Amino acid sequence: MTVRYELGINFEAINAIDMHVHLEVDECGHKAMPEDLFEASAAYFKSEERTPSIDRIAQVYRERQMAAVVFTVDARTALGHEPNSIEDLVAGCSRNNDVLIPFGSVDPRRGEAALEDATYQAQKLGVRGFKFHPSLQGFDPSDVAFYPLWETLQELGLPCIFHTGQNGMGAGLPGGRGIKLRYSNPLLLDDVAADFPHLTIIMAHPSVPWQDEANSIATHKANVYIDLSGWSPKYFPASLVKMGNNVLAGKLLFGTDYPLITPQKWMGAFAELELKDSVRPGILKGNAMRVLGVDG
Repeated sequence: MTVRYELGINFEAINAIDMHVHLEVDECGHKAMPEDLFEASAAYFKSEERTPSIDRIAQVYRERQMAAVVFTVDARTALGHEPNSIEDLVAGCSRNNDVLIPFGSVDPRRGEAALEDATYQAQKLGVRGFKFHPSLQGFDPSDVAFYPLWETLQELGLPCIFHTGQNGMGAGLPGGRGIKLRYSNPLLLDDVAADFPHLTIIMAHPSVPWQDEANSIATHKANVYIDLSGWSPKYFPASLVKMGNNVLAGKLLFGTDYPLITPQKWMGAFAELELKDSVRPGILKGNAMRVLGVDG
């Protein structure tokens, strides 16, 4: 039976919203990516607990009085590997809806089927946004061939997270396993943000080596945000921290990349950043509430 997600979070009772958490294995034990990619990313990040279940993820965040956005990535065309079940992800978030928020994912290279799948996930399953990884999925988001998908998502009114910058997937493998970093240049998202001004775009991660480009886009486009996942805050580019204290204070979102980085490690390093006390609550919670449409 299909389960539809209903938000059950008491936002007054939580301290932070992690906008970037991966579910790597679904209820049947199926991994989100082929084994060689999985092992390469594990070596790159040196994570301690690589494949927590959805209930384990909920436990981690519940214990810390945090909420978390959880997703997988549908890259079936590029990888030749079936994606994890969105239905299972939504069902898991539904039974933990006091702390978890499900985002969907579709493979843009599937054309009309991607549009239908996005509509199904939003309207029938109740996902609260979508996740894309242009390098892993093998597509240029600025290509007009994908504009019908962005139009559909704009009409659905849900935010979209796009991987940007350096890629741990395929790192150290011959040819990076064919994964092309240029698809994750944030400048490609500037076209999308300009042509779909009512589509909320979240550029995932500090966008090294294109951090200045990401800063510029998030400053220029009202509908573009940056999540701070995938890097320990102690390694954040100086320009990102500097602008986070002023023009980007309302555009930065707490994110870890869990299970690759744990919330406790991220928060420990975040406490040492040279950020104004006045901007920290927005980064940890307030900005995400606005993006998710739960700020009242």
